[in-house]
Amino acid sequence: MDASAQLEPAGALHPSVRPLVVVVGNPNVGKTSLFNLLTGQNARVGNYPGITVERRSGTVRLAGPPGAADLEAELVDIPGTYSLSARSAEEQLAIDAILGLNGNPPPALVVLVLDAGQLARNLYLAVQLAELRVPFLIALNMIDETRANPPDPVALAATLGVPCVATSARTGTGMLELRHAVFAALAHPPHPRVTVPYPAALRQDVDRVAAALPDAWRAPGREHALALWALTSLDDGDELRGIDPALRERVRQVRAAAAERDIDEETVAARYSFIDAAVPALYRSVDTHPRKHPLSERVDRVLLHPVAGFLVFITVMLGVFHALFAGADPAIALIERAFGGMADLARAYLPDGWLRDALTEGVISGVGNVVVFLPQILLLFLFIGLLEDSGYMARVAFLMDRVMNVLGLHGRSFVPMLSGFACAVPAILATRTMERQRDRLLTMMVVPLMTCSARLPVYTLVIGALLPPEAATATMVGMYVLSIVMTLLAAAVLGRTVIRGRRMPLILELPPYRLPSLPSVLHMMRERAMGFLREAGTVILACTLVLWALLSVPAPGAPLITGDGPAEHALRLEHSVAGTIGRTLEPALEPLGFDWRIGVALFGAFAAREVFVSTMALVFGVGDVDEEALPLRERIRAEVRPDGSRAYRPLTGLSLLVFFALACQCMSTLAVVRRETRTWRWPAFLFGYMTALAWLCSFAVWQVGTRLGF
Repeated sequence: MDASAQLEPAGALHPSVRPLVVVVGNPNVGKTSLFNLLTGQNARVGNYPGITVERRSGTVRLAGPPGAADLEAELVDIPGTYSLSARSAEEQLAIDAILGLNGNPPPALVVLVLDAGQLARNLYLAVQLAELRVPFLIALNMIDETRANPPDPVALAATLGVPCVATSARTGTGMLELRHAVFAALAHPPHPRVTVPYPAALRQDVDRVAAALPDAWRAPGREHALALWALTSLDDGDELRGIDPALRERVRQVRAAAAERDIDEETVAARYSFIDAAVPALYRSVDTHPRKHPLSERVDRVLLHPVAGFLVFITVMLGVFHALFAGADPAIALIERAFGGMADLARAYLPDGWLRDALTEGVISGVGNVVVFLPQILLLFLFIGLLEDSGYMARVAFLMDRVMNVLGLHGRSFVPMLSGFACAVPAILATRTMERQRDRLLTMMVVPLMTCSARLPVYTLVIGALLPPEAATATMVGMYVLSIVMTLLAAAVLGRTVIRGRRMPLILELPPYRLPSLPSVLHMMRERAMGFLREAGTVILACTLVLWALLSVPAPGAPLITGDGPAEHALRLEHSVAGTIGRTLEPALEPLGFDWRIGVALFGAFAAREVFVSTMALVFGVGDVDEEALPLRERIRAEVRPDGSRAYRPLTGLSLLVFFALACQCMSTLAVVRRETRTWRWPAFLFGYMTALAWLCSFAVWQVGTRLGF
């Protein structure tokens, strides 16, 4: 952790300073819903310092006592966590944000959201906050779901020494009281008091580690809690940032000396012993663990069943899969017509020249290639949001973890992989639901191998032009099977080589089934859509303009070509910078059965896979591809070499299909990976390994097929 960080909270309330308040809690406690209610529609999304996990913040207006002016505070929503102990940089976010470390400003107050129906388990995080002497208050959420025997907020406040407010983010109950409590806690920070009876041996271990803490960590009353955090977090395989080497060495020595003991188990057992002793006094009834959701348990017998659960899941995913294709089509067509109309207007009112071409083919087309993904992105996050809020996605992750574990993937990887059939761009964005960087990165590196909808126009053209009609259906199905098999194989290989890391077991709560909060889902959809258009769209637009220039600018020494017919367009393309690149690439493509014309089309398809079809039309001198697709197929099929032999055989088509199925011919995918990883290293690796894989597989198809006489 940053040695220069201040461990003290931001301090007393001052009218000229906007205090920072962070919201923490376990997953599925309604924390984000409560955050949305407090901030309204002014939430902002960014990234935490030095890491790609999203940071959601907003402004909340706090009501003080009568006669006092209202106060505005900055509210930050921390990703859900069960404990402050950490092994990964993502898990470290919680303690960094709570203590103001590693580039995070120190908060003035922490709002801890607890599930009133799962209080004993939720109190583990409360005990850790109290041990760290963090000023916090409790929002006892979902109180409306515990009508039979609700916990007593007053008793809970007395036990921990901090304010406690009963709330329901679903109904809005307690929101005004919570604002008053936050105002009061900022004016007079609470002083939590908790004394956990740790074993004597563990206390001695903590004393040894505390002696090695860096000076910046030595805040009064907090040293032993931080030493215990280090003792239960640091090991040889952790991914934590900014840890003092001397502290790491001391933890290693202490753990080595206590090798016969389980320090983690001792710590957890002592804390839960304290919690179990305190819980009975928090309820009016003796029964502190009523069956809160018996219906959820009955439904889970089906949805978590190894056979029935998979059948239900497949049915649900088929519905989502169909909706991503069919449901988005009308909106996609509308967007395409809108941008097509804009291009037509530009052509009608602007004189011929490079400026008009740059506007129509570069800017308008480039923006259109971005916006056309938006309906699928919105639908994807609508379904993910509804399934997450309902509690079903936690069951899916649990169910799929059994299968994905064999391949080194996390259970949550399956949904992004499945959505990759629609488009890799929203699929990569969907990896944000995964907690660990290693799991997100591995999923991002294999998702583009899934057959996305953008490949379908290419498959349709190549199969229709070069393969026998009776083989069309089998070939199309084979392309999907190939993508699935190669995705799983790539995950197995990369997870054991380039993206190695200790695979953490899937630990999650199976929340009760609830009606989704539509406002929260719509709010999330809006945030995702705006982030996609703002961040990825600029990169894609820039790349599209560069590609247009390469396809439009003549290569040095190219002859002057006049006329506007298809033949002249094809000649200009042949002698453009892109055409020259195609001829340069031809020696590398010949072993695959391709010539320079296919090379130019592959180069053009990098802007968007569908561009392959229009680029082929330009190369072969065909006019409007949409209106004359059949002549294009016939022209490709009839193309001959100077010796009279067919230029493209069925084997050429099969080799091309394999190459296109495996190559990363999509700048938008690389742009989004760049945005998510915040480095060009991983997009370059993705492009490199997928291109090499595509070349090798296509090479094998062409060479083996040629030797067999096809």
